[in-house]
This record gives sequence, C-alpha cells and structure tokens, in this order.
Amino acid sequence: MTNSELAADIAICGAGPVGMALAILLVKRGVAARRIALIDARALPEAVTDPRSLALSYGSVQQLEQAGAWPLPATAIHQIHISRRGHFGRALMDRAAHQLPALGYVTRYGELVAALAAAAATVGLHMLRPARVQSITEDADGVSLQLGDGRLLRASVAIQAEGGVFGQQTPRALKRAYDQTAIIARVAVSAPIAHRAFERFTDEGPLALLPQEGSDGLQYALVWCAHPDRVAQLLALDDAAFLARLGTMFGTRLGHFSAISPRASYPLGLNADAAASARTIAIGNAAQTLHPVAGQGLNLGLRDAAVLARLLAVAATPAQLQAFGAARQPDRQLTVRLTDTMATIFANRGPLQSLLGLGLGAIDAVAPARHLMADLMMYGRR
Repeated sequence: MTNSELAADIAICGAGPVGMALAILLVKRGVAARRIALIDARALPEAVTDPRSLALSYGSVQQLEQAGAWPLPATAIHQIHISRRGHFGRALMDRAAHQLPALGYVTRYGELVAALAAAAATVGLHMLRPARVQSITEDADGVSLQLGDGRLLRASVAIQAEGGVFGQQTPRALKRAYDQTAIIARVAVSAPIAHRAFERFTDEGPLALLPQEGSDGLQYALVWCAHPDRVAQLLALDDAAFLARLGTMFGTRLGHFSAISPRASYPLGLNADAAASARTIAIGNAAQTLHPVAGQGLNLGLRDAAVLARLLAVAATPAQLQAFGAARQPDRQLTVRLTDTMATIFANRGPLQSLLGLGLGAIDAVAPARHLMADLMMYGRR
C-alpha cells in the first residue's frame, strides 16, 4: 500500500444519519473503528446546519439510543390524527394505547447529524469528509474506491448509504414518478394541539402537519403534496394567500394559520432496488426513495443499518451481504408496496379515493387494525 492508499474492512459511502448509524452500531458490536471508513462529500459544518424536518418512529429512537445519539432536540408525537377532506371517517392513534412515551419524534436533520457525529467521535470513528467517491470497482478479493482527491481506498465490502430525492439518483429496477410535488415549510397556528400530528388526505394529495416547536414561534412542520402545476401556483402566492389556501385544505382543527417559513419543493417518486453485487450493497435512500406519505423513508433506512450492523459485525464478507438482502426483503417490500399504493391512490382523483374515508373509519373502530397500522409505522415488518 502506498502513501495515497487507504485500507478498511468496511467502506461506507455517505455519512448522513443512516451511514453514521451503521458505522456506530458496528463499533458497538465490536468492529474496530479503524477498520471502518466513513466517507461523505459534504463537510460536517454544512450538514449540521441543515434545517429540514424529520419524523423518527419510536423504533428508530430505540436504535439511536443504542448508538448513543439519543436524546437530542426533538418534539414528541403522542397522537396521530388521520382524516380525509370532505368525507366522514378518521383514525386516531394514541401512545396510551401502546403504553409508550411517544409514537415518534420530530427533529431537524442537522440536529440528528450533530448527535450522531458526536456519538461517532466518542467511539473513535474517523470520517473522510469532505471527500467524494469517484468510482467503485470490484474484484474477487475486495473493492477499490477512487476518491476525488486522488487517494484510493481498498476495502472488503462497500456500503452505499448516500441517497437523495427522486430524480437525483441512478436508474433503478423499480422507478415511478408520481404526479405530485411536495411543498415543505414550517408554520404557526392560533390553536395548536400539543404533541398531535396530522395526516390529512385531500383531492390534491396528502397534507401532513408534524408538531415541532422552535424559538422562531413556528409550531408545525408542513409537508403538502399536490399536482406539480398546482404546486407552482401555490408557490407563487404571497404568505398570506398561501396560508389562507392551506387553511381551506386543512380545516380549522388548529385554528387559523398565522405565519410560515420560506417554502421549498421537490418532486415525488418511487426509486427502489434491493439488488446488490457480491461485495457492494445499498441501504437507506440509496436503496429506496419513497413518497413521504406515512414518513417511512428514514425509518426504513435506520432499520437497514441495524440489521446490517448485526451481520457485518460477524464478518465483512459477501455471504453476510447476501444474508442482509434476504433478512431485509420482507420489511422493504411491505413498506415500498404500502407507500406506493397510498401515493398512487392519492395521486388519482378517481373512485378509489371515495373508499378512503370508510377505510379510516374501519381502522379507528377495529382495535387490531389500529394496532397493526401503528406497529408497522413504528417498527416496520418484524
């Protein structure tokens, strides 16, 4: 090995929440920190200032506790109210029914990255950042990662944990563009309900409000999905007009909408492929980018990390990567199918939507169905 060459057992491409969680959990399971190479193209100070809101399931919080990255600044979700605009029927999930401190939590991307970075430093992990992976080549004995600064990293296996939104990834076996775009922002209301999240299904798409109080006085993170043409119209409105339209779509359960942060938008789609080579595999958003309905993307990725850490701690070999694919297939397939089905129905203004209110009413009335839905959202398929 020359001075420009590095060596590791496990190379992790992407030091976002999923990549860092994997690296920390590996060390917690006995893998020497020096045998893990954690690479990211973005400098840490840039990542920790990312203001995007994230929804963490209770199962994800348990994994973060194992990694030493919890508690962190977050707002607890005690209840989730699900409804269909213009139709009878709704479902209410409550932490009390599951004897849990919370169904989930809402935090910022930067807060989560900061907590994981601190945990990574505590266990002695060293991150190569900013460093961009230019190419990955594989042979019978391992993988070679060419970095943008000219260095070459040699590893036994490589994990792709660097993802993005739909439209920014390489082609996948399962790829579908939804006829929807998401608007994200943070809003204030006149009558907030502490620790209650809302998922409101409209003719234009799902509208979610997640409790997230901050020093700026804004109390909820907003994710509003609608047809791209409609989103363009909404983004062109001034704040007052936008908030008025939001109030019309959401209703008056929280009083009136009084303030909003700068708005952003991104296209929605499904990008999923569990395929892997002998010595490389993808997890998190690198393996599956989902519609934000039900907020399962990050949580699915953290479940990937937990299972992969358990397997690679035994040996960093092709056999363990193959075992990972088999172990994760049921949860991945169910979560992808569930979010894809929901997104397809909500993007379609046809008769299927008329059944949604009845379905929500049935879920709320039948305790086993309500518990099953909550269990899937918190822990995935087990």
